[in-house]
Parts: sequence; C-alpha cells; structure tokens
Amino acid sequence: MSHAPTATDDWFALDAASATRIPLYDTAGVRAIEHAAQAALPPFTLMARAGTAAAGWLARHMPQGPLLCLAGPGNNGGDALVAATVLHRAGRQVEAWLAADPLKLPADAGRAWQEARAAGVPLREFGTQVGTDAAAQPGALPDWPAGTAAILDGLLGIGLNRPAGGRIADWIAHVNASGLPVFALDVPSGLFADTGAGKPAVQAARTLTFLAAKPGLLTLDGRDRAGAVDIAPLGLAYPPPGLPAAWINGPAVFAAALPARRHDSNKGTFGSLAIIGGNAGMVGAPLLGARAAQFLGAGRVHIGFLAPSAPAFDPMHPELMLHALADLDLAAMSTLVIGPGMGAGATSRQHFTQLLHALAGLQAALVLDADALNMLAADAGAAQALRALASPRVLTPHPLEAARLLGSSVEAVQRDRLAAARALAAQWQATVVLKGSGSVIAGTDGAVPALNPSGNAGLASAGTGDVLAGMIGALLAQGMSATQAACAGTWIHGRAADRLTAAGEGPAGLTASELYLPARAILNALLREPVRA
Repeated sequence: MSHAPTATDDWFALDAASATRIPLYDTAGVRAIEHAAQAALPPFTLMARAGTAAAGWLARHMPQGPLLCLAGPGNNGGDALVAATVLHRAGRQVEAWLAADPLKLPADAGRAWQEARAAGVPLREFGTQVGTDAAAQPGALPDWPAGTAAILDGLLGIGLNRPAGGRIADWIAHVNASGLPVFALDVPSGLFADTGAGKPAVQAARTLTFLAAKPGLLTLDGRDRAGAVDIAPLGLAYPPPGLPAAWINGPAVFAAALPARRHDSNKGTFGSLAIIGGNAGMVGAPLLGARAAQFLGAGRVHIGFLAPSAPAFDPMHPELMLHALADLDLAAMSTLVIGPGMGAGATSRQHFTQLLHALAGLQAALVLDADALNMLAADAGAAQALRALASPRVLTPHPLEAARLLGSSVEAVQRDRLAAARALAAQWQATVVLKGSGSVIAGTDGAVPALNPSGNAGLASAGTGDVLAGMIGALLAQGMSATQAACAGTWIHGRAADRLTAAGEGPAGLTASELYLPARAILNALLREPVRA
C-alpha cells in the first residue's frame, strides 16, 4: 500500500518495507482486543466483518471457478460460513462444508450457519465423525467437488494449544493432499499463532489474518504454511492499542539510526572492524565476513587469522588488511566479530579466552558468532570473562547454538523462539539474533523483540552466517547500537537474498558471496529513502 494501513481498510498486504512499524500480537493480546470490541459492539458484528472482508479478499486473490469453504467447530468456521454466504449472494459458485456438529457451534458461528442455510448456500455437514453425511463413506473423507478451483480453510483459528489430532488432523492432511490453492483465515489450521509450530498444519497459498498479524505466521513453520499474509483490522483501531508481542523487523524499526554519509566524512568516521577466526582449513569464513563488512560501509576492515598459513592479502579485495591474530592491534578496533571459522579445539579455546581477557578496559563492540558461541557455552571461564566486559555485544546463534548457550534443547528453543531469544538476551546481557526462518532479534533492555520477515531458503548455504555477522559488525562499527545494528543487518541480509531469488539467482545454488552487491544497493537505497529499499 502507498499509505499507512488503517481500520478503514477491509484488508491490506503485510508489507516488509512498511513506512510504519507493524505489530505482532499473541493469542492473549488478540483475545483482549476481541473482548473489548465485543463489549462495545452488537453481537455477531466482528464475525460479519471478518467474513465480509474474507469474501472481498477471496474475490481479489483466488482463481476463477468454484470455491469450497471448509468450516470447523469454532468461530473461525463461522467466519468461513459468512464469507461463503457473501460470495453466494454475489453470484459466485460456492459450496460450504461443516466439519463439525452444527448444534454444538458457538453462538455467532451457529448464526452464520443458519444464515448460510437461509441464503441457499449449498451445504454439507459431517459432524464430529465423517459418515454423518449420507453421501460420504463411513470413516472416509469425501472427495472434493469436481471442478473446485480453491479451498477456503476455516477449520481452526488461533486457540490451538496442542498439535491438531483426530479427525481435524485428517481434514488437514486431506486439504494438503488436494493439490488445490488454499486460502486460510486468521492462521492456517494447525499452526500455533504464538510460536509458528505447525505439524500438522494446512499449507496455504495466502492467509488473511484478523485484527493484527500473529508471530507464528512469520517464524518456524509459519512462513512456509501461511504463504503471503494480509491483515484485516475489522473496523477497529489499527494498529491495535496495547503492547505487542513483537514488532516486524523492517526499515521503520531501524532506518532512523542508519549512519549518515556526510561530505566531510573520512574512513575513520565509519569505524575500524576486525573479523577474528579462520583456523586451518577455514580461512574463507572470516574473508566472507570481512568482505560483507566492507560492502556495508565499514571504514577499515581487518582480519585476525588463527591459521599459521593464512593468506597475506585478499586478491579479490586487496582493500582488506590481513594479519596473524597476534599482530592485530585490538585497541585500534571499534568493533570485533569473533568466531567465523575459529574452530573449537584446545588452541582455539585458549585464544578465545585470552582474547576476552585482553578486551577488558577496551571499548570495542562485539559480535560473537559460530565457534565463539559454542566455546562460550562450553567454557565457564570464557563466559565469566564475557560477562565482565562492558562492551555492547551481539550474539548470533542458530537453534543448536542457542540451546547450548541456554543449557537447553533445540526442541525447547524452537517451541517458543521469542521466549528463547529473550532468555538468551537476559542471560548473556547481549542483543541476540536467533537465526532461522523468521529470525528473532531481542535486546538487553527487555523491550519488545523484532521478528524478521526477509530472507528465504537460499540462505541455507555455507557462509551466509559469516556474511550476516560481518554486516552486523559493519553497522556497529559505524556507530549504530547493538540492537539497531542487529535489526538492520538481519533485514538487509535477508532482503539481499530475496532480491537474488526474485531475479532467478536463488534459492537453489545461491552462495554467500553473492549477497554483497544487493546488500550494498539495499543499504544505499535506505540511506536515500528509508522505507522503500
């Protein structure tokens, strides 16, 4: 959209480059908004608005042909039934199936069912067990109507608190096996709105979420399950009042803090950065990070190698300054990125602990990545040395590294990624970028975290984490705070991958070093016009 979304919009696309910050509300937050609205509005108002918005959204996005509306046992099913009624009255070929007992529907959903019947919408009901419909074989799910062009998923809403099972799980599998485009209401059925866990969950091409977007749509399984996401505020204030569970990371979060490029600048203005790592056989990792830092504007970029046979210069980018770690002047650095290709052997652990002790009294900002995180988790002495430092710092763990840092498990981290990122930030007094689909950025001040919407599967390749660490380090070196640098670096990194994929150069085969050029272009576009990069 060209304007900030408001309650007067029936629905609008979730825009990763929005000019305004986009809030994400968890289930408790959405329920509070709903309850306040229901207390002030006549019964059935929100459901009528939801179904009407869904009908307009479907008319805009679904292919031509008959629509099958699949309604479940709650109010999400009622929303689907209202949409079916509105579309039927507008002359669209629609059929609605109720995978529930109509006598046990909540009040508003029951009203939606009766209104659909009165309007003449073709209806079938299957109760709690398939076989209550005379045309269905007992125990079997029915075939989809011949010629069906798309399915509207209204099976389950945001109230799910355990993985979908039983007959609803059968319906989810049946929908996913249909091969038809699926349009989901609020969240794809089976997806946890708060966390993004979704096994099983409907695979949607597009999701219309009500009142506000939910965190689970953008992290863990959510991005794969939800497809494109649109928001319908249902005539209520947008953004909703109250503190959200997270913000969507984007230029509106960090653009005002990006380092200005003034005419009277010099290379010292934009900091001195060192990437420390590159043990034997892994010298490419710090080179990737250093090159990324250079392309994101760091004034001077050094590498401190652990490998005794490290290269003396970078023939691809001779602007970089390469040293043995022992020859690196730590006091001259404004930012250090520690960990890429560092290794985890006894020598690496010794260097890492000595390095942390050597930083005492210095002001350098830190980015700890890869092997540095594993050594931090395994070495109490290194952990104590880090906690003693006053330096602003960013940790960039993937889920396994996060689990080690928390003394937990990958399953526990992924069960609630927002909570895990906040816990890491508090435990290590660091800004944390918990990587993965929908990376989470949490700061040390307890502020609302950010959830990153950019990036794609092209980033699942070697070296992209080193590039991210270098990008964040470059922004730190140029004076951004730890949290702002983490938000900006993570978004730009993902946006670069999105650009490459849109150009046909990913996701398959996308390499880490290809991210430099689009990332530089994105940063410069942000510096010119912050919200449309």
